[in-house]
Amino acid sequence: MAVKIRMRRMGSKKRPFYRIVVADSRSPRDGRFIQEVGHYNPLRKEEFKIDEAAILDWLQKGAQPSDTVRNLLSKKGIMKQFHELKLAKKAK
Repeated sequence: MAVKIRMRRMGSKKRPFYRIVVADSRSPRDGRFIQEVGHYNPLRKEEFKIDEAAILDWLQKGAQPSDTVRNLLSKKGIMKQFHELKLAKKAK
């Protein structure tokens, strides 16, 4: 089963609000998901909250973030943490 970390659109018309979820890649964008790990409001740039521990855990299990989620995680520094964890595990 391929797992993706992606955004699920919420909110009304012209007022988008996204929840960052971990979902099976075969499920639809706003369909079933495994776990909610954060939210993002593009109308308020500073409103972006995520559960870093859960995201790092899913990334270590092999979940692939979508392009947009990858950019958001990079801005928060989580992708850097993930790559450092991978390098530390390889060095052992």
